[in-house]
Amino acid sequence: MRSLVAVVAGTATSAPFLVGLVSVLSVVAVVASIIAAIFPTVNNTVSCTAPPKNAVGVAFGGYGPEQLKNASEIIRAGKDAKLDTRDITIGVMVAMGESSLRILAYGDAAGPDSRGLFQQRDSWGPLSVRMDAYGSAGLFFDALKRVDNRPSKQPTIVAHETQRNADPNHYTKFWDSAVAVVSGSGASMAGCDLGGSGAPGDLGKGDDYPFNSGEYNATNPVTGLAFKNCTDFAWWRLMQQLGITDQAKMDARPIGPGNGATWADAWKRAGWEVSKTPKVGAIIWYGIGNPGGHPVYGHVAVVKAIESDGKVIEEGYNMAPDKLGAYYTRTIYPGAPSGYLLIPTPGQYAKAI
Repeated sequence: MRSLVAVVAGTATSAPFLVGLVSVLSVVAVVASIIAAIFPTVNNTVSCTAPPKNAVGVAFGGYGPEQLKNASEIIRAGKDAKLDTRDITIGVMVAMGESSLRILAYGDAAGPDSRGLFQQRDSWGPLSVRMDAYGSAGLFFDALKRVDNRPSKQPTIVAHETQRNADPNHYTKFWDSAVAVVSGSGASMAGCDLGGSGAPGDLGKGDDYPFNSGEYNATNPVTGLAFKNCTDFAWWRLMQQLGITDQAKMDARPIGPGNGATWADAWKRAGWEVSKTPKVGAIIWYGIGNPGGHPVYGHVAVVKAIESDGKVIEEGYNMAPDKLGAYYTRTIYPGAPSGYLLIPTPGQYAKAI
C-alpha cells in the first residue's frame, strides 16, 4: 500500500489514471471485505454460527478462494442438518479427498458418472443437486446420518461407510486439513460446540507417543509433564485432537493440570466441560481414591473407542503394575472413572492459555 500511495503523490491526476486508480481501490476494498468476513476481529465472545450462503474464502491451508467457498457451503449444510462439528469436518474431509474441494464435471474409470464435490454417482440424486456445493453436501450428510455408532469410529471409517469407496483409509491424510479449515486458524466455525464437545481429531495409531526416548519420570521440556507418564500421553492426545503439531505450542503449564487427580480441577478452571458420559477422544479421569488409578495421584487416560454395549476402550500410559512407563489398553465400564474431560474447541483452548 505504501508504494501505491507514493505513486499517487508523484503522478499528475489525468482522467485515465483516475479511472485506473478507482478500479484498483475497488479491488482492494473487495479483498479487505473478504478478509474481514473470513478472519473477523478476535474478541473474548465465543459464537457459533454457520457461514453465510456463498461465503467467499481467501487462500488458506493450500486451498484457494473458490475451494474455501465450497467448504463454507459444506459447513452451512452440516449446520442446517443439525450435525456436530466432527460430522461436519468429516464432510469437508471427504470433499477434500474426492475433489480437492472443487465441483468436478467429470468422473473416473471406477465411476464415470461421478460428479461434484463428493464425486457422487447417479444413484445419489439429480445431477443439478450433485453439482451444487450445498445440495451435494446435503446428500452426503443425509447418508452419513445412517452410519451407526459414528462417535466410536475413526473419521475415515465413517467417511468410508458413507461413501462406500474402495479404500477405508483413503481419507485419513485429509483429516488435519479439514480440522484446520473447519475448526481453527481463522475458519468460520471456530468456537462452535460450546461445552467442550469439540471436534475429535486424530486419535493416533496405538502407541505413537513421540517422546519415548525420554527418561521415565524426568520432566518433558515440551509439555512440562513427566516422560512416559499417564499425563504426558493424555496431553499428547489432546494436542493431536486440537491439530497442534508445533512442539513449541504443546506446553501444558499454562493450564496447570498437574497429576492425574487434579486434571478435572484444571478443566473447570479453564471453563471446559467435565462429564459423566464418555465420548471418543475425551480424557478419562480417575480422582483420588478411585481404584482405577493411583490412590493419591489419580490417573488419566483417553477414550479410544466405545463398544456397542457401551463399554469403553481405554488407552494410556504408565499403568501399574506391569505397564509402568509403557502403553496399554483396557476395557472398562463407562461408570468406572470419576469423570470424562471433554476436548475443548480450538477457540476455547486458545482463550484458556
